Amino acid sequence: MKKKYLALGLLATALSASAQKAKDSAYKQQSVSQTDVQVLFSYYTQEGDHSAVTGGIGTEALQVYAPEVTITHKRDSVNTFYINTGVDVITSASTDKIDHVVSSASRVDARTHLDAGYSRLLRRQRLRIGVHSGFSIESDYLSIPVGVTLGHTSADGSREVSAHFQLFLDDLRWGRLDPDHFSPEKLIYPEELRYKEWFTEYKRRSYNASFALYQVINARMELAVFPELVYQHGLLSTPFHRVYFTGDSLKVENLPRERWKVPLGIQLNTFVGNRVILRSYYRFYKDNFAITAHTLQLEAPVKITPRLTLSPVVRYYHQQASKYFKPYKAHEIRERFYTSDYDLSAFDSYKLGLGARYAFYKPFLGKYSFREAALRYAFYKRSDGLSAHMITLLLAADHTRVHGPKKK
Repeated sequence: MKKKYLALGLLATALSASAQKAKDSAYKQQSVSQTDVQVLFSYYTQEGDHSAVTGGIGTEALQVYAPEVTITHKRDSVNTFYINTGVDVITSASTDKIDHVVSSASRVDARTHLDAGYSRLLRRQRLRIGVHSGFSIESDYLSIPVGVTLGHTSADGSREVSAHFQLFLDDLRWGRLDPDHFSPEKLIYPEELRYKEWFTEYKRRSYNASFALYQVINARMELAVFPELVYQHGLLSTPFHRVYFTGDSLKVENLPRERWKVPLGIQLNTFVGNRVILRSYYRFYKDNFAITAHTLQLEAPVKITPRLTLSPVVRYYHQQASKYFKPYKAHEIRERFYTSDYDLSAFDSYKLGLGARYAFYKPFLGKYSFREAALRYAFYKRSDGLSAHMITLLLAADHTRVHGPKKK
């Protein structure tokens, strides 16, 4: 205080400052928590005539119904928890051909998955650290992921760098969901090839290291770069895929026990006017199976009204075939590795889609607010004849709560 103030004034001011400090302290002790709930329902259907189960010929008809729920709880500005869970119900005419019995148990399968994680913000370092794990299980597959995420934001918020490291522990044995077993039993081969064990290995390990750099270029442009490195080893073949050779010989698909993948993605977001964002994306992919691929995608969200946004999207993909792929009855019996899975063939594909998002922010169920609803449709076509339709519906709500004493 200035010396010209009287002692009484000094005392009164000190007491007032002390009281105000106490009030401010009480106010700062408040914390704001937020819970976001997202419910996603997806439907996927496809048609084609190059099923790998029957050696590169036969129907690829498939339908998938996939409900999913994600709950994210931000306890405060530092701690965040999330959990994601869902079930994929799969009806497949192609996998029904594993044992040649129409409408057998293999025709309908279900995949249940769960992933949960926690992240913490270190404010001084502007660093967020997160961990997650979970499982994915179906009749002939169990996968356990373990991941660590690091993210750093620059002081001015114009740059963000993140790294994500994941390990997938996969077991390809059948039997966990069978009521007579409920434990992993064996690999499932095509019916006529069950006279011997084709593989002694039944596990697969995948190591993923993905990175991201987000950079604000100017007021209207943002750039992102996504380098990635993937290493897999173990059983990389699908044991119920058939391969037919010249001369009518038949074997189970066989691929190398190691695979390297090197993808690199680049995305540029440009604000065009006040209502349109142009999102352009390119991805390069290469692996040691001799597959090289290029992806180009353009998406243009358009704000029709303050609440309604429409997002048309177009995607083009070009892939060079794996050196281990040949079509039905084209492989030579002397070959060491072989597959007739058209996912590893040379093809071009395109996807056309349209999404609609509507923001509500209307209260329901007490203090929960219905935040938004989004509906997206996409058509997919591949040069080998495969075609597919995809529909997704997203419903999102949130709940914000203030903890601690309130400022009067």
